[in-house]
Amino acid sequence: MPTRTLQLVLHYDGTGFSGWQRQPDRRTVQGDLERALARLCAAPVTALGSGRTDAGVHARGQAVGVRVPERWTSQALRRALNAVLPPDIWVASAHDMREEFHARYSATSRRYSYYVGTDEDANSPFRRGTEWAPAQNIDRAALDAATALIRGEHCFRAFAVRGTAPSHDNHQCRILDAAWRERNGGLVFEIEGNRFLHHMVRFLVGTVMDVAIGRRALDDVTVLLHADTNDDVSVPAPAHALFLDRVRYPDELYLHAI
Repeated sequence: MPTRTLQLVLHYDGTGFSGWQRQPDRRTVQGDLERALARLCAAPVTALGSGRTDAGVHARGQAVGVRVPERWTSQALRRALNAVLPPDIWVASAHDMREEFHARYSATSRRYSYYVGTDEDANSPFRRGTEWAPAQNIDRAALDAATALIRGEHCFRAFAVRGTAPSHDNHQCRILDAAWRERNGGLVFEIEGNRFLHHMVRFLVGTVMDVAIGRRALDDVTVLLHADTNDDVSVPAPAHALFLDRVRYPDELYLHAI
């Protein structure tokens, strides 16, 4: 049967999921999406994400590659999926892609944001599901200085869960942008890179925040960027304040301009 290659861009609230990747006994985003696709296509359809998000992590730009029967146009499939998916998953857009498109390996960069609440209302039930509210005062100058050290290309072995990358992997990542900015009620950390390791963004946030509250020295960040293990990294920041915002692909992989 002729098929069509599509990219689906998903928004989801990660609160009710055990992460992206399908698991036999737990609810996952991939699992729910593949069940909806199978229902519409009357056959199993693999949904390949740009990467795995951890339990509790949200997305407003998770890219997913699917091959579906050719009768499904991108917009028809988007409408049909949004009619049958649970309310905590939404297909924001769908794009016709070339056959060689691969949601993971074709990506040129990924962008995340992490939300920190600094006012009293950060403890509101309407915000605490998507923000981290540290109790300590934050030294903004120290926070910015620590963050500046992670830009560029480095080995991030110290900022990854041990054993989750292949033994031959050099753990090199190129950070294209990393900065904190003010927002109403707190701060948001925005980071974009060519790749990210398991828990890497959360380890980075936990470590630079430890510098900002005086728990660690600024030089610790440089030491960790040259470390062979993750023994001395800070505790990762909570998952619930992290969002996958965007995944970029080469323009030539799109069949139509976006």
